Amino acid sequence: MSRLVLVRHAEPVADSRGRCYGRLDVELSEQGRRQADALAVTLRDEPIDLVVSSPRVRAVQTAAALGRTFEVDDRLSELDFGDFEGRTYEQLERDEPELFRRWMSSPTAVRFPNGESYADLRRRATAALADARSRAESAVVVTHGGVIRAGLAAWLELPDHAIFRLDQRYCGITVVEWIGDEPVVRVLNG
Repeated sequence: MSRLVLVRHAEPVADSRGRCYGRLDVELSEQGRRQADALAVTLRDEPIDLVVSSPRVRAVQTAAALGRTFEVDDRLSELDFGDFEGRTYEQLERDEPELFRRWMSSPTAVRFPNGESYADLRRRATAALADARSRAESAVVVTHGGVIRAGLAAWLELPDHAIFRLDQRYCGITVVEWIGDEPVVRVLNG
């Protein structure tokens, strides 16, 4: 049996909310730091062979709070919003109304200018998660909501449009165990 403990990074600073910040480096808020510290206590006695993090500062800060050595894997980064990085949703709705409308109605079908589509994210994220799983009996992966949703969608054979039915809170823990080749979700966003 193998096991992945998927952790969405802790809460980022307030000025990142309402913005496209997939590849932008934003730090944890004070509340986020407390969440990361609480995560360390929660996982303290867990058997963990490997910890891997997204390179984004918010994920690295969350992983560092665990007090264990960890690796960084760029494939675990959140969706690259390309030209939209750092812009607010209100700006995009005003300046790019057609693309914004398509994004809001079919978020997994949009490719961002000079950025990625959900299909791009899903390909790299599932490869990174499979790599972590193949290297350890029990691995903790500190990453982003989009990456966790992509992994769960692949393992549970969900259609792309259903990924937003999977809530991903800041510092939420999702545990997936494999019995042979069959994934079993033990905890979702705990």
